[in-house]
Amino acid sequence: MKLFRHGKPNEEKPGLLVGDEHFDLSKFAEDYDETFFSTNGFDRLSKWFSDNKTQCPKLAKVDRFGPVIKRPSKIVCIGLNYSDHAKETGAKVPEEPVVFFKSTTAIIGPNDNVTIPKNSHKTDWEVELAVVIGKKASYVDEKEATNYIAGYTLHNDYSERAFQLERSGQWVKGKSSDTFAPIGPYLVTPDEIKDVNNLRLWLTLNGKMMQDGNSSNLIFKIPFIVHYVSQFMTLLPGDIISTGTPAGVGMGQKPEPFYLKDGDLVELGIDGLGSSKQKLVSWGK
Repeated sequence: MKLFRHGKPNEEKPGLLVGDEHFDLSKFAEDYDETFFSTNGFDRLSKWFSDNKTQCPKLAKVDRFGPVIKRPSKIVCIGLNYSDHAKETGAKVPEEPVVFFKSTTAIIGPNDNVTIPKNSHKTDWEVELAVVIGKKASYVDEKEATNYIAGYTLHNDYSERAFQLERSGQWVKGKSSDTFAPIGPYLVTPDEIKDVNNLRLWLTLNGKMMQDGNSSNLIFKIPFIVHYVSQFMTLLPGDIISTGTPAGVGMGQKPEPFYLKDGDLVELGIDGLGSSKQKLVSWGK
């Protein structure tokens, strides 16, 4: 299944992509949130849609995609999880996953504008494959980890590098500004993905290819990541784990790093998960 949410901010309605047709599921009377995932929502949705498909309007155009998950309890991120990205930043390849949080107040729709924060000089981009948790997970065995995955989605892990690295080295400060987490457009269930370990990730800036990687190069694979994170915290249904970014970010550019500015257009995508684009807008504009 490929789920999406659409509509004005804070008024999003559930939807379903079938083939190339977008269906409005407002009459389903549920949203894609923690309760949906924790109560066999996929099974209910599948049966309901089979019985009520004719009552679901087809959308000729989705005017706005909303964040594909409604109010996840947390976004957990894995840093330096591609060896080429670690190298470009001058960091040592980690022996264990680097784990940090991203504020849920940063979440926006996949094509919404991104605000360059006040006093920012080093706002950067990061295309990432994100995992959505399907059921409560605590001390999960690595061999069982895939049973806890509801699906996958596209995430641009925007980062303000000065906030992240130059102000006490607290990554969450550079990751959590408003609009810094465009999520979606789709939540794609695992059965729709042929091989999650062989997905192309790409990102362009003003039409120029900046990142072009593959999930086969993840240092820590997804089952291990779910297992590992669950040793330190309980993951709730709908929680998001963002698995890291390949090389090509602004801070890694040669001969000199460069960063995002007002009016820039960032576009990104992952095989099977769709694409998104964000226009950068200066704070206060």
